[in-house]
Amino acid sequence: MTESFHRSGEYENPYEGQQQAPVNPEWPPPPAHAPAAPQPKKRNRGPVALIAAVAIVAAAIGGGTAYGIQELTGNDTVASSSTSTNVVPSSQKGTVAGVAKAVSPSIVEINADSNAGSSTGSGVIITSDGEIVTNNHVISGASRIKVTTSDGTSYTAKVVGTDSKKDLALIKLENASGLKAATLGDSSGVQVGDQVVAIGSPEGLSGTVTSGIISALDRDVTVPTDEDQGQQQYQQGDGWPFEFGGRQFNGDTGSDTTTYKALQTDASLNPGNSGGALIDMNGNIIGINSAMYSPTGSASSSSDAGSVGLGFAIPINTVKADLAKLRAGATD
Repeated sequence: MTESFHRSGEYENPYEGQQQAPVNPEWPPPPAHAPAAPQPKKRNRGPVALIAAVAIVAAAIGGGTAYGIQELTGNDTVASSSTSTNVVPSSQKGTVAGVAKAVSPSIVEINADSNAGSSTGSGVIITSDGEIVTNNHVISGASRIKVTTSDGTSYTAKVVGTDSKKDLALIKLENASGLKAATLGDSSGVQVGDQVVAIGSPEGLSGTVTSGIISALDRDVTVPTDEDQGQQQYQQGDGWPFEFGGRQFNGDTGSDTTTYKALQTDASLNPGNSGGALIDMNGNIIGINSAMYSPTGSASSSSDAGSVGLGFAIPINTVKADLAKLRAGATD
């Protein structure tokens, strides 16, 4: 959706339609018996409109264009930024605590029930009326979806659209309003070594915050698209199965798979973080956490199981490019 702004109060020329006297400092003044009729003072309207326009342009240069449009046009517009918007207050800028405080209200816990069992994952609120982005494997085949926000409020959610090839899904809360939407950043500017924060519900521990760095870019991560295969592996506590470099991790990925370019992070991710947020230090969402490596074994019985600092996230630019398709009800 595009928006345009129209300036009102353009400068009006009071002499429009009249013959204009040439500009000449030596030109004699008009006769005393024919004084110029007073004209309405409208000149100030032009500069005022110009100042307003400059303010809008300044906001755009500062990276707040989409946020400004959201505030002016309604709550169903996704807040996104082509640059880095400062979501975190300046007093806490660059701190994990500041990021956690600013973004945690936009992260939810998702519990999905299906024929294969139940699973717990995470999601990111992208509109104030309850649109949520998550991984397809979190809600794939679900007959019932329950979502809990950071303040403990529970909602029922319905699937709007899915894209198994990108492991993305869009769900919508029922009867929700006034939620805090996250700001979607620009993953094209992410660099190796950038500090990041991850927020999600590992093992059902909602609102868990971890931090680390971007370890690598453009990792070719392969995950299953078959819902039964994914749910069965996910239930074993070994994390979502994936393949990288010809090797399979956390179980057999099966025959029906898809590959995408992922951000790699050493921020701790565990089962339940899937669908949650990977966030830059300004509070912008730069990725949707989707896969993690866990040594073979049950998380409840093996001391080696759990995060070892190998996590992967779908770049947020991939998500933004897929939103229109998901909103249109895609089911592939």
